[in-house]
Amino acid sequence: MSSPFVISRVPPVSKSLTIPKVKTFENSKNNIDIFLKDDIIESDDVFEQYLRLTKLVKHLSVKEDYLRDAIKECRNEIAHSNEELKILQSVPLLVGEFLEAIDKNYCVVETSAGINYYVRVASNVDKSKLHPGTAVGLMKRSNALVDILPPDCDNTVNLLKATEKPDVSYGDVGGLEVQKQEIREAIELPISHGYLFKQIGIEEPKGVMLYGPPGCGKTMLVKAVATSTKSNFIRLVGSEFVHKYLGEGPRLVRDVFRMAKQNSPCIIFIDEVDSIGTKRFDTKAGADREVQRILLELLNQMDGFDQSSGVKVIMATNRVDTLDPALLRPGRIDRKIEFPLPDRRQKRLLFNTVTANMSLANDVDLEHYVALPDKISAAEIRNIATEAGMRAVRNNRYSITAKDFQYAYDIVTKKCSEEMNFYV
Repeated sequence: MSSPFVISRVPPVSKSLTIPKVKTFENSKNNIDIFLKDDIIESDDVFEQYLRLTKLVKHLSVKEDYLRDAIKECRNEIAHSNEELKILQSVPLLVGEFLEAIDKNYCVVETSAGINYYVRVASNVDKSKLHPGTAVGLMKRSNALVDILPPDCDNTVNLLKATEKPDVSYGDVGGLEVQKQEIREAIELPISHGYLFKQIGIEEPKGVMLYGPPGCGKTMLVKAVATSTKSNFIRLVGSEFVHKYLGEGPRLVRDVFRMAKQNSPCIIFIDEVDSIGTKRFDTKAGADREVQRILLELLNQMDGFDQSSGVKVIMATNRVDTLDPALLRPGRIDRKIEFPLPDRRQKRLLFNTVTANMSLANDVDLEHYVALPDKISAAEIRNIATEAGMRAVRNNRYSITAKDFQYAYDIVTKKCSEEMNFYV
């Protein structure tokens, strides 16, 4: 008689069970290798297969723990690297210019000394923002590129936005009606109504030259132009183009016109242009040759931009007779506006403008000073009004009398021999 409890063997598995391969894992901290051989279990015993699979699960669990520890260590290393990077970026950096990308990790930059270097690019730098001419921050020792600087970090080129323009209007400029009309036609009209020139079939003026004695309102009128137009404004003095190192001056000229094109419509005002625009001559002096190279680059840039670019150039000088003829030719400077010393009518307008907000006594007769034959400039007329007000303040008065004006007029025109005593 057989036992009621019969243990029957499980039927064999018809197909073999394949165990996936577990690749070698190296823990950076403990150097422990976990691996399983890639074999095929062909045993018919299910229990044996179960043991093997259980062992595999344990190995995978251990591997998961090691991976979690490795991820944690990597995160700590990343945080530590970010802290070191912040320390590196907090130290003083050299300002350079990005020239060309060699590959993903290296590029060519130019330092402020005009020397090109093949340097490494930090991994945190957004390489999509690196373009030729971009201002970058360089490490002091290795010159490695570690940061991208704002476009306006270079203070050699001052771009005045609409909110930064001088608060000077055409009404603040006394007289000069003819000059105002000419500069409006040459500068403002092409920017605001450029389609009129296309309909007529003529080219827009590129540049304007303002010339005349000092203090006759050239710079003042340019400030009014900058305020009245909605365009950007770049103001430079001719001597700013002259630098210590060779090539820096022509590079600054290129940067000025490049910035003007990027921020068009834009007006470029170069004051005292005679410092770089004098007639060329044969010389062996390095400084004179550098000034001539600056002039050549300026001529090239004025030929290079077209009328539709929205860039206009205004130049001012007191010595137009010393300028190079190539700079004054039509096509570069299309209009020359003279600012002479004011005549009697202009004097009247200037005196009325500068004294409009002044507290004058009833005995002040401005027409008397207008009729005087002395040749005085607009700046001297403003100085007369200022000196008259200072004398009234010195004498503890709130209004300006005729004696104050006469004293100020004599001081400015060098006719006064009275010694001033500020401590009486």
